[in-house]
Amino acid sequence: MKRAIVHMDMHDYYIECERLANSSLKKVPLIIGGGSNRGTVAACSQEAVKFGVRVSMPTAYALKLCPNATILKGDYGSYSNKSKELTEIIKEHAPVVEKSSIHSFYLDITGMDRFFGCYDWTKELSTQISKNSGLDPSWALSVNKTVSKIGAVDSSPNMPRLLEQQHVQDFLNPLPIQRLPNIGDTTFQLLSRIGIRQIAKVAQMPSLVLQKMLGKRGNVIWQHANGIDKEPVKAYKEKQAVYMEHDFEMDCIDVHNISAQLMAMVEQLAFMLRQDNLVTAKVIVKVKYNNLDTETKHSRISYTSLDHILKKEVRLLFSKLYHRRMRLVKVGVRFTDIVSGAHQINLFEDTGEILSLYDAMDTIRKKYGVNAIGSSSAFQNYRTK
Repeated sequence: MKRAIVHMDMHDYYIECERLANSSLKKVPLIIGGGSNRGTVAACSQEAVKFGVRVSMPTAYALKLCPNATILKGDYGSYSNKSKELTEIIKEHAPVVEKSSIHSFYLDITGMDRFFGCYDWTKELSTQISKNSGLDPSWALSVNKTVSKIGAVDSSPNMPRLLEQQHVQDFLNPLPIQRLPNIGDTTFQLLSRIGIRQIAKVAQMPSLVLQKMLGKRGNVIWQHANGIDKEPVKAYKEKQAVYMEHDFEMDCIDVHNISAQLMAMVEQLAFMLRQDNLVTAKVIVKVKYNNLDTETKHSRISYTSLDHILKKEVRLLFSKLYHRRMRLVKVGVRFTDIVSGAHQINLFEDTGEILSLYDAMDTIRKKYGVNAIGSSSAFQNYRTK
């Protein structure tokens, strides 16, 4: 049976959420982002884009380009609630749903053509989403996740895209290679230097050549360029919490050692959140004394998955919690109230430099292991610039 995979995305999601809450914001240039001099643009409306405003641009510069823009701080809680609403609507109808971000989904509707026709079924679902949520999805239907995702980029609620197997290669060939997954700036520059800038050129290359240039990833890129992707749609399940605990080999009263263990756990947990495109709004710290008494403290924070914010909160909770000056046998950190969404959207007051630093550290961790690099010294250097 031929696969039928839909990629559905709510384009301009954060902007449209704000306009749902306040209709007076329609058709005016909007910028969601930091209000400080060093803040960055987290999202911007098409009206602002016409003036040259872009995501990740410094907010101060964006206002120079579009001085009449309305600046919004952004409400991650409301974005998350709307995302849950969308998820429930889609899960109620689709047999297999994978949530790939706070506003995008993969649907495996293979076999639905026997009953309704996959394209017509997806159009009906799109109508239901619009009617029940107020948001209009853009989507593409094709034979696998990669092609449907690429197809959804240029689709619109009024012009969804159907890419049947016989048309996949003709669709992919003229597109720039940056549209393929796993093509970052470094890979683009490498391929561009040898004249490879369109997907057709990648598809025509021997896969072994790409493997020699890029390692195992080269073969995956070659497959994607040829419209091949066997990755299944993975049924979505909301993660409730992430946590870690550390048992001391010997009862410990050394505050420096205890704090170091807590910070190491925060780094690993925050990295796990970012890898799954999750953020947390509740921090819990636990200590267990050598008389077996256990105490916890918790706090609520703005949604984030960034080490330096979470570390600050964990340190504060530990300072309030650990006052008995008794030896500890165990410490733990737990993050709850977890929702889907890339951490960047919460960086209304953070800078492009700090985002780049996190991306660089996470790249190293993914390649060499989570303990390959720590953030403490890096952020100390950043803060003292």
